[in-house]
Amino acid sequence: MDRRAIIESHAGERIALIAASHLRLTGRELVPADGDIAEAMWNLPAVVLAHGTESDPLFFYGNRAALGLFEVAAEDFIRMPSRLSAEPLRREERARLLASVAQNGFTEDYSGTRVSATGQRFRIDRATVWNLTDRAEAIHGQAATFDSWIEVD
Repeated sequence: MDRRAIIESHAGERIALIAASHLRLTGRELVPADGDIAEAMWNLPAVVLAHGTESDPLFFYGNRAALGLFEVAAEDFIRMPSRLSAEPLRREERARLLASVAQNGFTEDYSGTRVSATGQRFRIDRATVWNLTDRAEAIHGQAATFDSWIEVD
């Protein structure tokens, strides 16, 4: 099974929820709605990732760009607590961000330092982070996208 198939088998209809929530909250399409959303999101050059609503939220989706940047296989990424994407000293900053998104629905222009599975640090810039909400406004997790990052020491 290829990586995309693994992710899709775990993410299922949540892939459409990622795109629909982004459009509903930001007013902008994440990927074109007239094609294969899963294929378009997988191949998007920007990072797209999402986690659920567990008490220690687990990633359930990362596109090709996310898996490459975080240097992790799909099957490991989808079981990883999202808090591990931030360095231990930066986790409070990340927690404040997620609380703000939970309250306001989304935020744009977020910047912060993250760490890959191999320990490589990188700074993301101009990230959009949003709640994954259905039409009834029930929250199913949070997602983020960004296309700007630099490696840091």
